[in-house]
Amino acid sequence: MKRFENKWIRAAIPALLIHCSIGTVYCWSQVSEDIASYIGSTKSSVEWAFSLAIFFLGMSAAFLGNIVEMDIHKSSLVSTIFFCAGMAGTGFFISQKSLPGILISYGCIMGIGLGTGYLSPVKALMLWFREQKGLATGLAVAGFGLAKVIASPLIEYLKGKYGIVAMFYILAGLYFVMMFMGHLLLKKPEGWVETHDKNDRKPIALFKNKTFIGIWIMFFINITCGLALISQEKAILKAIGLAGMVGLICSLTAVFNAGGRIGFSAWADKLSDRNIVYKVIFILSILFTGLVIISKGIIQGYAILVIPLLFVINAGYGGGFSNVPTLLSDHFGMKKISQIHGLVLTAWAFAGLAGNQLATLVVKNTGQFVEDTHGNLVNPSGYQNVLYITIVLYAIAFLISTFMIRKGKIEE
Repeated sequence: MKRFENKWIRAAIPALLIHCSIGTVYCWSQVSEDIASYIGSTKSSVEWAFSLAIFFLGMSAAFLGNIVEMDIHKSSLVSTIFFCAGMAGTGFFISQKSLPGILISYGCIMGIGLGTGYLSPVKALMLWFREQKGLATGLAVAGFGLAKVIASPLIEYLKGKYGIVAMFYILAGLYFVMMFMGHLLLKKPEGWVETHDKNDRKPIALFKNKTFIGIWIMFFINITCGLALISQEKAILKAIGLAGMVGLICSLTAVFNAGGRIGFSAWADKLSDRNIVYKVIFILSILFTGLVIISKGIIQGYAILVIPLLFVINAGYGGGFSNVPTLLSDHFGMKKISQIHGLVLTAWAFAGLAGNQLATLVVKNTGQFVEDTHGNLVNPSGYQNVLYITIVLYAIAFLISTFMIRKGKIEE
């Protein structure tokens, strides 16, 4: 009974406290327009804060992975301080109407907190839940995905009652309490001792390993394609005549995103080869994308095809995240897994820039913007054209999953 309590109290609960806090980064779209208006800047300029946050998430995870490896207690405290300082700093620089200050606070400082916070609980979870590694990491990473669902109404309430500046100060205080509690509770199992051998291969040398390269590219493609569609999700729904249901459907896609993180990773625990999960994700993504392409679903307004596509893409996007650490542990073992996972998260850093920009480039330069029945400017042909690129990328990812990532013993 004591072990059951410990693994939840020392790993699962702190992981959720930390991930449900840092996952709020995905709420930026709710406040970016208000911030742009408040400081007298353009929305596109303000949006760079989010792109920088994701970039610094991936890069800090790579370069600070050794700190996480050595001491998750220290790394979780670093995450708490940087994330909450960045949140409070964002509020301060909004009050000063300083765009560079916002970019540094939300993008750089918070980004460092995101990277260390994302990594810190993962190894502890896999050590405590050795027989259910996928389920454990899936629960934590689902917290990152569900954070937007939980925080969205709170942000709307605080923004309306106290204003955009005070909202950031309040959230900084709230998340500091949650993350600090997670920091205090987080602990590796007793008896686990890190071993270091002078002959150990440096994690950076993994970029010469075919399996690692395959996982990195596969992860990059899944995020790039996912963000390309998710970033256009609201516009696509308006284009197919569902402007009045955007809020509801986006909440449902967020549930599928979180569900994919738990469902795919829990299913992977029952498989002899976790890579099967990625093959299924890519096959489903290709199938549903192909149906919408063939039917011209977005142009014709076929909600019966477009909405399932968004559900599948969100579920696969989330499942791709939750299965990476356990897939890596299956191939490279638990030693230095935090550093190895951190290196793979650099794919997230670059995909965070590539996905949104790819979709924006296609939509701006192809098709034609027209007004829908609610007066919104939409570009159905442009959104449809994004699918031609994503289906090719998903096909490449499937081939990589099939031929570069083979089932086998732990690689030395």
